[in-house]
Amino acid sequence: MSAEFGVILLGLLASFLFATAAYFQQKAARQTEREGKTVINGLYALMRKLVRDRVWITGWCVNLGGFASQALALHLGSVAMVQPLLATQLMFAMPMSSLERKTWPRLRDWAACLGICGGLVLLLVVVNAAPLQGNPDRTKIVVAVVCALGLIALLVPLAARLTHDMMNVATAASAGLCFSLTGVFLKLTSDDLANHGIAYTAKDWVGYALAGSTLLGLVLEQAAFANGPLPWAIATKDSMNPIASYAIGVLAFPVVFPSGVGALAGISGAGALLILGAIGLAHSPSADLWLRRKEDTPTTGVR
Repeated sequence: MSAEFGVILLGLLASFLFATAAYFQQKAARQTEREGKTVINGLYALMRKLVRDRVWITGWCVNLGGFASQALALHLGSVAMVQPLLATQLMFAMPMSSLERKTWPRLRDWAACLGICGGLVLLLVVVNAAPLQGNPDRTKIVVAVVCALGLIALLVPLAARLTHDMMNVATAASAGLCFSLTGVFLKLTSDDLANHGIAYTAKDWVGYALAGSTLLGLVLEQAAFANGPLPWAIATKDSMNPIASYAIGVLAFPVVFPSGVGALAGISGAGALLILGAIGLAHSPSADLWLRRKEDTPTTGVR
């Protein structure tokens, strides 16, 4: 019992540190001046300033602490126990996003966040939190990568022509999609290391794809932070990640989509909670205050 309690504490600590890191990174990202008219130029200018920003670097260091806590929790416990705990990140991010306004989230905000966290936990439990098992079909992984990049290339420039909130959701969803690919490439790279050694890994394309998806996800995540409320960005990213990961698992790995009545009911319930939570956040009074302030400061963010 004590070991399980320790895993729970470490998982919650990792979730808190990830939320804190996101808070610092968003604070730095939304204060960065926009440069350039195109999406690519805007993202490049954003990252060029952020890597020299002390607040953003502080967030990155806190993020490393979150990864260390997560790694220790995974060492002591199972993936199925730790990953659902990380879904509580949104519950920590909500009050942090209200700090600068010196307000406290309303009951409606908490209910929306609780619905999203509950949906994520239920989804992770139903799909076992680790669907990427067995020998994958690499050709289908390439297909998944091409589709993901095509969707990002279409979605982000389109959202950039619309409002800040659309850019926030689009880039956060794209970041979650990238991080789901990172999970796939991490699995393949780990298999390469275990079965063939470091020399083989250096010649295999998945190691470079791992670095690329991680970097792209990081950049898109910062763009999401710069363009909208922190809870929106975290909720969208954290929802997209497991959904995309499971879809890739069904496509390219020997993963069978759940067919039992209980599993299907769980997935349906998770979907309903995520949708209701998203609707609640979309009409959150806290988010409205943030967006109104955003429109009053047109020189910030990336569009």
